[in-house]
Amino acid sequence: MSSISKRHGIASGGNWIVDRIKLIDHFPARGLLANILSESRGTGGAPANVLMDLARLQAPFPLTGLGVIGRDEDGALLLEACRLLAINTRFLSILDPVPTSYTDVMTESATGDRSFYHSRGANARFTPELVPIDQLSCRIFHLGYLLLLDAMDQPDPETGTVAARLLRALQAAGIKTSLDVVSEDSDRFRTLVPPALAYVDYLILNEIEIGRIVGLAVRHPDGSLDAAALIEAVDRIYAIGPMELVAVHMAEGVYLRNRAGLCWSRGSRRLPPGFIRSSVGAGDAFCAGMLYGIHEGWPIEQAGELGIATATASLADSSATGGVHSRAEVLALAAQFPERPPPVKI
Repeated sequence: MSSISKRHGIASGGNWIVDRIKLIDHFPARGLLANILSESRGTGGAPANVLMDLARLQAPFPLTGLGVIGRDEDGALLLEACRLLAINTRFLSILDPVPTSYTDVMTESATGDRSFYHSRGANARFTPELVPIDQLSCRIFHLGYLLLLDAMDQPDPETGTVAARLLRALQAAGIKTSLDVVSEDSDRFRTLVPPALAYVDYLILNEIEIGRIVGLAVRHPDGSLDAAALIEAVDRIYAIGPMELVAVHMAEGVYLRNRAGLCWSRGSRRLPPGFIRSSVGAGDAFCAGMLYGIHEGWPIEQAGELGIATATASLADSSATGGVHSRAEVLALAAQFPERPPPVKI
């Protein structure tokens, strides 16, 4: 039996964040006032969200977190949350006196829309040297988020970026790689993301992010989805890197395409008024469902269904992961609601 076939579990490294969530009555215009209706604190960032969602789904394989936190109250919150969900934090480095990264999440009560104000903190110190590849037994390593990991986004003379160097080393060790990027309003996508795509097996991101990587607007001026542009964006992504799967999630649903050219699209659920408490973490919830199915060797359609169901469940809670429960429960919840038309006609 090969070393690759013996691998088991999912590890995730990158941004470990504490979300300071403020529910507001509306987004004010510049210089005007909005009211804070409630406040809470929760875990956030790609590794925390994805691993905690997998744990809540009761994934039947080990989960391991890697990254950098501070020796402070926020760092302790992240460690305790992982302990309660049996997530291995052996490789989660603690720095002193660098503070744990945090984000002020402003969530509009009526819509669930949110804005983020981020303090990079300890995450800026996450480097490949903190990923002991020879000690990892995972089958999949999920890295997130590019564009928000200062050390990983630095140039590398061989691979283009430091993140690409890490992903190359992971693949060389027989570990499948998964990647997500942060949604930011910048032109850095086209310079910092493509180098990594040469070493990514599963690219899981939203429609705006994929459009910015290849320089295509995937929404019309009125905000509606441009399905033809989305298809073209995914095609262009495959001209950059040989991914096994590209999965694009959006409010309207999901569009997947694998390397062999198989495409699949499914609409999101039509949810009743008041169901959505917040969309914080919904993208990571979709990613967790997808990675669960990929790890278990499911067809991409089945993995996509679990991704949609997990994202649906996450919308019902103001925190990033609190709405997610067992796999059976999230699938049953999503089945209660009618589907929207698929965003892409296959």
